[in-house]
Amino acid sequence: MNHKKESENESVERTFCSTFFFILFLFLILSIAYPLFYCKLRVNLKTMFEFQNLKVYQKSKKFYLDTRELISSVKPDTYMREQLSRAAFSIPLNLAEGSGKFSKADRRNFFTTARASVFECAAIIDILKDEGYIAEPIYFIHLEKADELSRILYSMIQNLNK
Repeated sequence: MNHKKESENESVERTFCSTFFFILFLFLILSIAYPLFYCKLRVNLKTMFEFQNLKVYQKSKKFYLDTRELISSVKPDTYMREQLSRAAFSIPLNLAEGSGKFSKADRRNFFTTARASVFECAAIIDILKDEGYIAEPIYFIHLEKADELSRILYSMIQNLNK
């Protein structure tokens, strides 16, 4: 009887050890595989939308954030604040939407709209300077960024005309 009890204990102990090592093995495999899978998934998501890789898109997002910062620091009237915010926000949105189009004509149309929004931002920033909301150095910094976006978009539009 004592021998049988020892045998049962050994069996339970072996089962416990086997289960423990199996769980440990799974944990190790998952701890190695999950980060690899997760990184691969993140890379695929990052490159899934080609517009995210465009420098002009990245610059337009930065321009939008800079514009929001400008708006919050100078506090223009509601109409100018909302109009500038909408115009700056529409630049990256039109770039994204245009990048999803299949025909050159459709892409060109959205990139042209994005460029027109840059012009709208430049005009509002010009008016903010004239009305004394912003000083000339700030004005020129924002105008330079708008000019850079406009030039890049112009080149993109011209390339789609070929």
